Amino acid sequence: MKLVKFLQKLTKEQVTIELKNGTVISGTIVGVDATMNCHLRKAKVTLRGKSPRSYSTLSVRGSTMRAWLLPESLNLDALLVDTDIENSKAVIPASQQNQRGGGSRSSGGRGRGRGGRR
Repeated sequence: MKLVKFLQKLTKEQVTIELKNGTVISGTIVGVDATMNCHLRKAKVTLRGKSPRSYSTLSVRGSTMRAWLLPESLNLDALLVDTDIENSKAVIPASQQNQRGGGSRSSGGRGRGRGGRR
């Protein structure tokens, strides 16, 4: 399972995120997008060496995050079950496996190639 898919399942969970610059952010996850940007509600931001500030909503860029601290009460076994594996496996006929263009070799494939006809 990809990390982003796991984080997207954490909606409505209270988490703490540590950024690369040492800032610590705590809040409730509203959503996580494909680039791991995290959108929080009721966020508390503590800059290194400064007093905390509260925000009603906050978005954090995914590339600035160092670590996610998850709550102890989180059921990881249920969240780590990958339901996409069963849905994404498509049956490919043996005649089309490992062939570019999807056809059989005798039908020409993706073009004539560089040498022309022989």
